[in-house]
Amino acid sequence: MTGSLGQDWASYQDWTPSTQGLAFAFVKATEGTAYVNPRYSSQITTARAGALLPGHYHFARPGSMAVQGDYFLKRTTLKPGDVIALDWEDAGVTGADKDAWIRYVQARTPGHRVGLYCNKDFWINRDHTGFYGDFLWIADPDNAAGAPDVKADWLFHQYSEAGGIDRDYCKLTAAQLRQWAAGTTPTPLEDTLPTPADVWGYSHGDDPDVHQTLANAASAAAAAEKGVQTLLKGTPVTLTDAQLGQLAAKVAPLLPKPPSAADIATELAKRLQS
Repeated sequence: MTGSLGQDWASYQDWTPSTQGLAFAFVKATEGTAYVNPRYSSQITTARAGALLPGHYHFARPGSMAVQGDYFLKRTTLKPGDVIALDWEDAGVTGADKDAWIRYVQARTPGHRVGLYCNKDFWINRDHTGFYGDFLWIADPDNAAGAPDVKADWLFHQYSEAGGIDRDYCKLTAAQLRQWAAGTTPTPLEDTLPTPADVWGYSHGDDPDVHQTLANAASAAAAAEKGVQTLLKGTPVTLTDAQLGQLAAKVAPLLPKPPSAADIATELAKRLQS
């Protein structure tokens, strides 16, 4: 793995937890409208002193999300580059509520990344909007670090609660995480073609014929990408989606019917070189 490790802290952790080997720490700040973590200030100070990226989170309770957003913001010590998260694990808080809190806080903290923490069950069975703000922090201690059992594009994974310590993994390296938190890079998305094995695993449980069709499509896409890279011989070519569409429309009539993805890629590459 090429990411980074962190922890999340609340009142049941030490006033000054160990920061060794960590790149970030999420610290509980508030809960509802009547609780402040008594160790919040000390733990945030510890995170900063250990050169960790600080995260501040609010545990949502039923009620006005605007009131809870204000309660959180008035009691946190945000600095540029700090991140913010909503802890969604109370069944009385709806998906619409969590969306409202995130949007409310986003509007009042420009320059800060605001995201969602929840466990796998909440994300799969209770969420109906797919909205998580700037990032998804998923709790799934049943799977190894970096391998939570969700399809969403998560950024943080809480992978262990052993020994009373909540351990987290981030897809980004420590340096990349700071750049992202500062707003200098977009939230990372997977931008590589899936392998046939990836597609097979993603469609687990589908009909076998669906499996094979998807796997064949992935193989064709991979062959297409390889063909373009080979024919271009490393020469960078930048085209807009509209330009690619026009090229594809011109190339398609010249190809055997029905053309494969690899055929189209090969013909496109030839025209790009000309």
